Amino acid sequence: MADLAKHSARLVSELVGSGDLTPEWRAAFEKVARHWFIPDTVWVQDGGPLVPVDRGDDEAAWMELCYRNDFVVTQVDDGVPALPGRVGHEITSSASRPDVVAQMLAALHVEPGMSVLEIGTGTGWNAALLAERLGPDRVTSVEVDPKVADYARHALREAGYKVNVVPGDGALGHPPDAPFDRVIATAAAARVPYAWAEQTRPGGQVLTPWATDFHNGALVSFAVSGDGSMRGRIVGNVSFMRLRAQRGKRASLDDDMRGTAGARQAFTRLHPYQVLGEYDASLAIGLKVPRCKPVVTHHDGGAYTVWLIDPWSGSWAAVDHEPGAERFPVRQSGDRGLWDEVEAAFHWWDALDRPAADRWGLTVRPEGQHIWLDAEEHRIRR
Repeated sequence: MADLAKHSARLVSELVGSGDLTPEWRAAFEKVARHWFIPDTVWVQDGGPLVPVDRGDDEAAWMELCYRNDFVVTQVDDGVPALPGRVGHEITSSASRPDVVAQMLAALHVEPGMSVLEIGTGTGWNAALLAERLGPDRVTSVEVDPKVADYARHALREAGYKVNVVPGDGALGHPPDAPFDRVIATAAAARVPYAWAEQTRPGGQVLTPWATDFHNGALVSFAVSGDGSMRGRIVGNVSFMRLRAQRGKRASLDDDMRGTAGARQAFTRLHPYQVLGEYDASLAIGLKVPRCKPVVTHHDGGAYTVWLIDPWSGSWAAVDHEPGAERFPVRQSGDRGLWDEVEAAFHWWDALDRPAADRWGLTVRPEGQHIWLDAEEHRIRR
């Protein structure tokens, strides 16, 4: 117990010191132990394929993972045993980084007495933190995976929180418990479900990670209007897995590289880091270039290749970086010139005077969503 208290106190101290854990949430983080919600088998990746770490085999290593300020992989391949011939695993559920959990809870601006709908129960830790602050009867949590939902419900009850955990598609919300004062999603949406606005009281808030095929790393805070629409701005940088109904196609160098011998070749002076490594640029490019997924492979001596893949059409591009180079070889294949599209989007963003992330906004109505810059009348055409 002393070691456990030391682990927990260290994590809380780290989050307070970084400014991620606000005073309003400190008591909840101190009381709700993260390891109560982490499965006995988790998965780690250290420069190679994902491998399991079992609590029964090495409890010290497992406990260290529970209280490290990092995400913990709690499910791979949707919980289905690996098929013959499959190489490696795909992460399909995880416990979010504690600093991200703290940041999002602070951004939710919740107060005692409010009701909250959580999209994506996961391990149940986030729901427990909400329940500790608001009361279990004020929290409803929807989880798409029935087995994950069952695990979280059991963990929550063992911890003393009888939260209403509902198995189902979180994109549909949960009408029986609506309306809610707040909605918080722990899965990223490319198309923000209008059901979340419908089930939130006017003046309430919806907080969700938002992603494009090119960029995954935007947290949007929406205010819900009396007319049922909601408008929001980007308030943070977080990266989450997609809602399962919006996963789309996974980009794979093994599966999606076609016609490498006949690729079109050229050079660019635009450094690949500028389009992929700079947050504001990457975000803007994602607004303009759909169905384009980046993959980076690293080589000896600091060299790397940025691959751009459209797994729907089979188009791809590759930009090779060598340290010290002033221009970079480009190869492109397929109907789309993906690097050409990305480079054009970068110059479009540059011509706008390089707007930062917090200048972009999103409006969601029954007929769909649209993106704007600074004000709603400045819509972005994709």
